[in-house]
Amino acid sequence: MNPSIKGLVALLTGLAPLVPGDLRAAEVVKIDGSSTVFPITEAVAEEFQKATGHRVTVGISGTGGGFKKFTRGETDVQNASRPISESEIAAAKETKIEFLEFPIAYDALTVVVNSKNDWAKDIKVSELKKIWEPAAQGQIKKWNQIRPEWPDKEIKLYGAGSDSGTFDYFTEAVVGKSKASRGDYTASEDDNVLVQGVEGDKFALGYMGYSYYEAHKNRLKSLPVIWDEKGKPAVAPSMATVLDGTYNPLSRPLFIYVNLKSLDKPEVLKFTEFYFDNIEKLAKEVNYVPLPASAYEILRKRLADRQKGTAFAGHADMATPVSEILKRTPVP
Repeated sequence: MNPSIKGLVALLTGLAPLVPGDLRAAEVVKIDGSSTVFPITEAVAEEFQKATGHRVTVGISGTGGGFKKFTRGETDVQNASRPISESEIAAAKETKIEFLEFPIAYDALTVVVNSKNDWAKDIKVSELKKIWEPAAQGQIKKWNQIRPEWPDKEIKLYGAGSDSGTFDYFTEAVVGKSKASRGDYTASEDDNVLVQGVEGDKFALGYMGYSYYEAHKNRLKSLPVIWDEKGKPAVAPSMATVLDGTYNPLSRPLFIYVNLKSLDKPEVLKFTEFYFDNIEKLAKEVNYVPLPASAYEILRKRLADRQKGTAFAGHADMATPVSEILKRTPVP
């Protein structure tokens, strides 16, 4: 085909032709997964691109949606707001995808209400269960069904979509079983949709990652959480309460997973090394809680040794410090 015609065809199909000077453009680090982890990885990706010229694409299809791509070998790196599940481990084995697991920061799942809400000062985990469990669908509709002194007004609920790791973690921590939730609420894997929904309705209640709340705290109000099953008092989400272990059971580690084979590509290896060299600073910039510096040294060694597998064996751990998780040997 004539080169000029070839270029025109490529342009019309959205695929710009590569010329020798653009060969680096073919070296793309492909990332997808959690919208919660997205702000951290996006910040790292932007700095990495500036420093190296390598391209990085970061998608937001939710933790579950991202793992589907990752276990098919379509992405190099997976953002995850929960550990890999048993079914996802099985899918990876079926496609012979080996991976490395890296906790990278802490998050606090945050229960939010409209800024004009002047009646709710805190909320119990048992009350969250009453609102969100499957049996609540079509039954628990009003605020005064949660506490009699609250308004006789319909609760408009906003929460994570079923492909989101936030959904998995919240339902396990609150309801007691992952993915067990009422379905009659506005669901989205995009936290910005949830922010807009709660902001726009005085009688709304939702949950989202802490960084999205922190970025919009002038438009929303967070509720301190009482872990009444454990006899724990009301604790508000913050970097301090996540680090000192008092904001539970809604504190959680966040992860990236890296395809072992992808590490043979220089740009993916460089990106992963760059991640650990810069995550402590960049996590703080986007309102997440970085791990202790010693933890990142352990992760660097795990990367250097190509220590594949998961420390969770397909099960999420509620309120388990990352320091304890990092003592475990990942199981391939």
